[in-house]
Amino acid sequence: MGFIGSGSLGRTLARLAVGAGHQVVLSNSRGPGTLVDTAAELGPRASAATSEEAAGAGDIVVVTVPVSAFPHVPAAPLAGKTVIDTCNYGPERDGHIPELDDKSLTSSELLRQYVPDALLVKAFNNIFFKHLLSLARPAGAADRSYLPIAGDSASAKAAVTEFIDSIGYSVVDAGTLADSWRQATGTPVWGAPYGPYSNEKGRPVGEDAIRAALATATR
Repeated sequence: MGFIGSGSLGRTLARLAVGAGHQVVLSNSRGPGTLVDTAAELGPRASAATSEEAAGAGDIVVVTVPVSAFPHVPAAPLAGKTVIDTCNYGPERDGHIPELDDKSLTSSELLRQYVPDALLVKAFNNIFFKHLLSLARPAGAADRSYLPIAGDSASAKAAVTEFIDSIGYSVVDAGTLADSWRQATGTPVWGAPYGPYSNEKGRPVGEDAIRAALATATR
């Protein structure tokens, strides 16, 4: 697993991935030297690298950066790779992006313009990082939670589903990248089903509740 961006969500995903037996290569915009302590804390399955190295190293690569940083995501090493897009658009942080403001594109479709040969899957953008860490459950658990994913490649979705299963979650297919607005910031499936931020443990959410939340989204 390669990580482009190592903020709260990226570090949480890396922790879950290492716990499931995956190797992780972390990167951020400030250089691998700033991630030495994080990698050491995660153990021998984790290392720090440049964004280009992390992109090249991963069978699956997680892009978890501000939308305003999309132009800096290295495109060439991501060609042909399954890429998980966890990113949410926030004009107060990213500045106003016309195609997202007028809803002619989803943020994942915008990312695809910068990494056109990657196989993008939208995932993990709708859950608070503390809930992601605490709600992981083994396969078959009665209180296992579901996460929505969206993408245009069946093979990439299958790879991401397998990864998500390995770290303790099941999946609801939410459609194509063009449909990924249904899990964007402020939609019914974003955040709220898993409980308020004040409850750091969160609450488990089943398949039916995720499907209902996706279905009631309006654009």
